[in-house]
Amino acid sequence: MEILAKTKTLEERVFYIHECAAMSWDKYELRDMLKADLFHHQAQMPNNFLKTLPKKQQALRAIEMFKDEYLLDYINVEELGVRDSQDIDERVIENSIVQNIKNFIMTFGKSFTYHGHQVHYDKMGHDHWIDLLFFNRELRSLVVVELKKGAFKPAYLAQLSLYLRILDDDERLPGENPSVGIILCRDADKAYVEYVLQDYNKPMGVATYKVTQDRLRELLPSEEEMKRLLVANDRDNDNIDDENKVD
Repeated sequence: MEILAKTKTLEERVFYIHECAAMSWDKYELRDMLKADLFHHQAQMPNNFLKTLPKKQQALRAIEMFKDEYLLDYINVEELGVRDSQDIDERVIENSIVQNIKNFIMTFGKSFTYHGHQVHYDKMGHDHWIDLLFFNRELRSLVVVELKKGAFKPAYLAQLSLYLRILDDDERLPGENPSVGIILCRDADKAYVEYVLQDYNKPMGVATYKVTQDRLRELLPSEEEMKRLLVANDRDNDNIDDENKVD
């Protein structure tokens, strides 16, 4: 009933039925996936996996696993934008995710195991702090998620590439696949991201996130439309008043 009520095409319904069977979702997990519009976002994230992962099957699984957009309802956006430092804003996002780590893992997939946040590595006397670190059982890879408050910047990939090199050198165990990195930011031009990714030899992708307030803004009329509707409503009320006076 959930799938029939909240999907429009046969292809979409078959997709959710298959995922329910494969992932053993209960109705609450299904509702979350329908709300996040998984069908239209899965396997759409710009990435370089086919070029950088050693096995084609693993690369295809990684492409299928990640979405181009994630809905993070549990982030309190009222805490963002009221602080002086963007780093502090990003820490607010990170703390919200850590406090709701089960929901975050369910957003990414059940095969993820949480390893920690602000994971520290000292490399040649230089400190490095990884925002969120996971291990994925299907990929057999460590997965780094770097959080960014604003829009995508090419410099983020250089930072992430360094983190992946450190993990592969210091943390990766025999038999494990290369570490994978994801930049999670508020906005990204997909074509531009794919262009920039070409010069990197570490497996990386860039996804965006939205919060409930963003979805509400999409559903509500624009400020100009609201003003137009209010003016039209006032005119209708004035006309009614004039008619009543005449009567």
